[in-house]
Amino acid sequence: MQHQCKITVLETKCFSDLQEEYLANPQSGPCPCFKVGDEFLFQRTSEHDDYYHLGIGTRLSDGGNWPCGEAWDAINRYIYTALQGGSIMHQWTRDERLMIGCCNDGTRPVVFKIERIDIPETEEEAEWLAKQDFTNNPEDAYVG
Repeated sequence: MQHQCKITVLETKCFSDLQEEYLANPQSGPCPCFKVGDEFLFQRTSEHDDYYHLGIGTRLSDGGNWPCGEAWDAINRYIYTALQGGSIMHQWTRDERLMIGCCNDGTRPVVFKIERIDIPETEEEAEWLAKQDFTNNPEDAYVG
């Protein structure tokens, strides 16, 4: 089975009070690298390996690359897990193929939806995938 990872920018925040108090440029404003709705697709095949090329990804709207090393550093482990077919957040999100993460810029964080996409290569894999339940419920949720 092949796996891809789709990243969607859900939200961008800007804490101008923190920027005013702590940053060298107190007027930095929101992150210039991402916009709400931006989507990126990561693949890992013998012909195309985005992960080991330091997150080049592909911006789905215009074919551009992943624009920020800090954001990559914050979420790349989830992307790697998805590309390997792993459970991104077992017992945390409603669907263990999905994670909500953010970059580590404390004054202008960007919130990402990280999704594992499963691509069956055989009929047996398609049948197996159709039988899977990737849902997590409140009774099983990790709260620690």
